[in-house]
Amino acid sequence: MRNPASRMTGSGNGPRPMARQVEHAHNFWGTTIRLFKYLGRNQLGVIFSLLLAAGSVILSVAAPKILGNATTIIFKGVLAGLKSGQYQINYHAIVNILLLVSVIYVVSAFMSFCQQIIMTKISQKTVFRLRSEFKAKMQHLPIKYYDQHQNGDIMSRVVNDMDNISGTLQQALIQIVTSALTFVGVIFFMLTISWQLSLLAFITVPISILVVRFIAPHAQRLFAKQQAVLGTMNSQVEETFAGHEIIKIFDHEDTVIDQFEDQSRNYYGSAWKAQFISVLIFPAMQFLNNLDYLLIAVFGGIQVANGQLSLGDIQAFLQYTNQFAQPITQIANLSNTIQSTIASAERIFEVLDEKEMTDDFPNLPKRVQDSKVLLSLDHVRFGYDDDLLIKDYSLKVSRGQTVAIVGPTGAGKTTIINLLERFYDIDGGSIKYKGIDTRTVKREKIRSHFAMVLQETWLFTGTIFENIKYGNEFASDDQVVAAAKEAYADGFIRQLSAGYETILNESASNISQGQRQLLTIARAFLADPEILILDEATSSVDTRTETLIQNAMENLQRSRTSFVVAHRLSTIQNADNIVVMNHGAIVETGTHEQLLQAKGFYADLYNSQFSTGVFQSS
Repeated sequence: MRNPASRMTGSGNGPRPMARQVEHAHNFWGTTIRLFKYLGRNQLGVIFSLLLAAGSVILSVAAPKILGNATTIIFKGVLAGLKSGQYQINYHAIVNILLLVSVIYVVSAFMSFCQQIIMTKISQKTVFRLRSEFKAKMQHLPIKYYDQHQNGDIMSRVVNDMDNISGTLQQALIQIVTSALTFVGVIFFMLTISWQLSLLAFITVPISILVVRFIAPHAQRLFAKQQAVLGTMNSQVEETFAGHEIIKIFDHEDTVIDQFEDQSRNYYGSAWKAQFISVLIFPAMQFLNNLDYLLIAVFGGIQVANGQLSLGDIQAFLQYTNQFAQPITQIANLSNTIQSTIASAERIFEVLDEKEMTDDFPNLPKRVQDSKVLLSLDHVRFGYDDDLLIKDYSLKVSRGQTVAIVGPTGAGKTTIINLLERFYDIDGGSIKYKGIDTRTVKREKIRSHFAMVLQETWLFTGTIFENIKYGNEFASDDQVVAAAKEAYADGFIRQLSAGYETILNESASNISQGQRQLLTIARAFLADPEILILDEATSSVDTRTETLIQNAMENLQRSRTSFVVAHRLSTIQNADNIVVMNHGAIVETGTHEQLLQAKGFYADLYNSQFSTGVFQSS
């Protein structure tokens, strides 16, 4: 079975639900634990990395205590020299201490380097799994999700939020662990030197915790808002770049710039507040650290003068005082990164927790009926929201028939196509393919029978050959060329300098709208569908190209069942059955001649089109 996505040759243009504002969860610890579970899949690597980090910290914390012994030896030698008139410094012992400390620092740096390499690999693997799950999830989300969320916001989640998580797992996580280990190690060595000075140093700890607990929750809320505003701004930028030609045509450059400046100002305001609140931690912690250092220097100096402590011990203790405050400062200073990362993780998990499309309808009969009816819609009810758009829709389509669906804008024409393809599931009634309820069949299998050519062409960046082959990835080169010829696209393709190897840029703007449409039709030819859907496929082309397309469509529609959604009634006069819709219900059905003779709604549409060129809804 071919990829059902290969049947899609454009984008829908029917009624869509209104987009809702992105909501954010605020479960900090729940999100943190869930994020760590992804790291748990590399449990051995994480444990080994933590052991290396612990070893590096232990060695670096022990160094000041050992180095203090050298200071003590020098100090004692100087004092002895002052008394005897001859210095008695043990240089051999000092050299040994310096060599030992040098080795400690080298080994500590090497262990830190190794754990960074391991953690970098683990973090990238973790984000790779997150991104893969995100992509897989997007494949299983209903079309409704895409209708309700802006493209820029989805892109912001999969790019910006993923990068944010990656950076934190790679750098901040290990830094938090090493800071915590440093904090514990420093406390241990401080206590071995002087428990009185240690108690004095510990006075600032509860104050530091209060500062962090006060600022961190505010920063979390502000960073969540910042990420939401960033997604909205990305959506506006993506939308502007996609429609830059229309913007220029209608001279709306200044308006778009003003809108972007408004979004940019909103982002600036959100980012500024978040950053300002979070960076308040650093100067507050630095002030407490300096106050602690001053107290230790004064009271430690008194103890040295009284002979209660050696000079080397007070030197080591002052170093530990700086190291003691440093882990708290680092963790506090990382709070902005942590808060931003958790906000990003919440946005990712919000998508992963979305309800997926389901093919589980256990109460539906799976009996296959021997019927000549290819497709049947029986009393179908459907609404995008609580209000029903289609209230009671019934239609039977035989093999090989051409069914035209016409009606004013918003009548429900494209919605019928969405239901046939199971982009949405109906709220009531049934849609059957050869007597089988389509809800009892996987969506991929149902869509494998369809191909669509829509008004809005969709072509990806790549060669023309690759875009046509998208309709059937197993097609041969000759089949691709044959499909282009049937779609009357071969002629203009060969006139291009690179022919079938011509690279289409983003949005395929280096070829005309009519040529883009011919390529989507060639793609539909190559798909060789059983059921063809044409959603106003010729509305955006010139008269000559429309004639080519009409001729190609006649060949393509032979021996195939076709649904044609049309605004221009001149294009569907030869349809086997014309379904006239208004307000989600069928108001008339019949051939072109029958409907004109009935002088009903269709006749009014037909006459109004040729008199004003516009459908008038009754």
